[in-house]
Amino acid sequence: MGRMRLFVILAALYLAQSIPSYLIVSAMPPILREQGVSRTAIGFMSLLMLPLVLKFLWAPQVDRLRPLARAHRAGWVLITQVGVIAGIVALGFIDLHNIAAFMTIGMILSVLISTQDIATDGYATKALPARDRPIGNAIQGGSIAFGVLIGGTASLAIYHYYGWTEMIVWVSVMSLIPLVATAMMREQPPPGGLPPPRASLMAFLRRPEARRILYIALIYRASEGLIKAMEGAYLVDRHVPLDIIGYLSGGAALTAGLVGAALAAYLLMKLGTGKVLILLGGLRTICFLLFALHAFDVVTGYAPLFGAAAFQTLIRYMEVVALYSLFMAAASSDQPGTDFTVLACAQLVIYLIGSGVAGVMADKLGYGALFALATVLSGVAVVVTFGMLKGDDLARLNEAKA
Repeated sequence: MGRMRLFVILAALYLAQSIPSYLIVSAMPPILREQGVSRTAIGFMSLLMLPLVLKFLWAPQVDRLRPLARAHRAGWVLITQVGVIAGIVALGFIDLHNIAAFMTIGMILSVLISTQDIATDGYATKALPARDRPIGNAIQGGSIAFGVLIGGTASLAIYHYYGWTEMIVWVSVMSLIPLVATAMMREQPPPGGLPPPRASLMAFLRRPEARRILYIALIYRASEGLIKAMEGAYLVDRHVPLDIIGYLSGGAALTAGLVGAALAAYLLMKLGTGKVLILLGGLRTICFLLFALHAFDVVTGYAPLFGAAAFQTLIRYMEVVALYSLFMAAASSDQPGTDFTVLACAQLVIYLIGSGVAGVMADKLGYGALFALATVLSGVAVVVTFGMLKGDDLARLNEAKA
C-alpha cells in the first residue's frame, strides 16, 4: 500500500473516532447544563470514560475475530461506525432531561468508539513500517485536534446558532468519513493461509520486552494528572480571568495538538524514541518545577505561569506521539490491537488516578506541595525510563529511526 494512501486512511479513521468522542465530552456538558440538567447528573458523564479504560479486556476478541469474511479490522470499523452514526441519530430523538436515556446511548457509543479504536490501532500498528510510525502517530494527534474542533467547538456553534437537530445532522454527516476509509483499507492475510495465533492478554505478558514497555507506560505519565487536573483551579485561585483560561485550555490545546504532533514526528525520526522521551520528560519536569515555584511565590507574575502551562500542553501532545510510537514498536504482529491497547490503557489509567487524587492532595497539602510532588515524580520517571530503555533487548525500540 502506498504511503500517502495509508496516511489518508489513518487520518480519516482517527478523525472519525474523535468527532463523536468530543461531541460527548466537550459539547454535551454545556448543552445539558443550558437545558437545566443538574451538575450532579452531568458529573455522571465521567462514567462514559470507563470503556476507554477497560477496552483492553475485549481487545483480544477484536484481534481474534473476523466479523466480515473478507475484512478483519476494516469489518470492525465498518460495523462500529454504523452503530456510532445510529447512536448519534438516536440522541436527536430523546429528551435531554432524561439523563438515563442519554447515559445509555452515551455508554453504547463509548463502547463502540473504544472497540473501533482497538481495530484502528491494530491496523495502524501492523500497516505502518518502523520509519513511518512517528508520522502515523502525528497524524493521529492532528486528527484528534481536528476532532476537538469539529465534534466540540463546531458542534457547539451549530447548536447555538441553528439548534439541536441541525447539530445532530452535522455530526452524523461528519461521522460518515470512515465508511469511505474502510473501502480503502488493505490487510495482508496470515502467511501460508494459516490462522494467526490466538490473541490473549497472557500472550502479551509472557513477552519480557512487552512487560518492560508496560512498566514505562505506568511510570512515565504518573505525574501529569496531578498537574493537569488542578491547573485550571490554580489559575482561577490566582485570579486569572476565565477568558484567558479558556484560551490556554482550548485554543492553545488545538495549536499544541497540531504543532506538537508534527514536531514530535520530526524529533522521533531524527533522534529515536528513547531520546525523545527523555528530552520531553526533562522539559516537562522543568514546567512542573515552575508551577511549584509559582505556588510557593518564589516565581511571581503571569508570564512564567502562562508559559509553563502552554509549553506543558505542547509537551503532553508530543509525549503521546512518542509513547504511541514506542507502543507500536513493542506490539506483536500476531496481536497488534491487543498489545497496543494494553499499553495505551495503562498510561491512561495512571493519568486518571493522578487526576482523581489531585484535588484531595491540593486541599490537604496545598498547591505548592502537590506541584512539588509532581515535579519529583516526573524527574524519577525520566531516570527510570532512561534505565529501562538502555537494555540491549530494547535497542530496536530505543533507536529506531526512519
